[in-house]
Amino acid sequence: MSVAFRREGDDEHLEPKFEHPIPVGPNWVTARGLRLIKQRVAALQADIAALTDEVALKIAKRDLRYWNTRQSTAELPPVPSGDKVEFGTRVTFLLNGQEKILSLVGDDEADPASALVSFSAPISRALIGLEVGDFADFAGREDAVEILSIAVMTES
Repeated sequence: MSVAFRREGDDEHLEPKFEHPIPVGPNWVTARGLRLIKQRVAALQADIAALTDEVALKIAKRDLRYWNTRQSTAELPPVPSGDKVEFGTRVTFLLNGQEKILSLVGDDEADPASALVSFSAPISRALIGLEVGDFADFAGREDAVEILSIAVMTES
């Protein structure tokens, strides 16, 4: 019989479900970020215990595998000094003449709309290591960034 007329089941036509990709590099987290990961794991464990729908259960288990991995590999780097831009600092700077404020956090905690940017983001990489008064190139422009102030993030 031709393969065109064979139908084993609907599952073979579904889009495959892959694991969530793990970001490359260290899994640095702030204390807040670690707390959020633990809360996510606990919520997913509770959801899995209550779920009866097979598809929803598979999705929740996949999500739990991701968050368990992120929790087990989480690293709390030393608290920054605040003398230079580094993970765990809030930096105020001029970008092409416009004032911006960003906090450098872990990959899973990043929320650009809330000014929380991953330490691996291009803007973060351009800022890390700079001190107040320093200038840096960014996006192909010389001296596009000027550091105005640096503060150690407080947990919220």
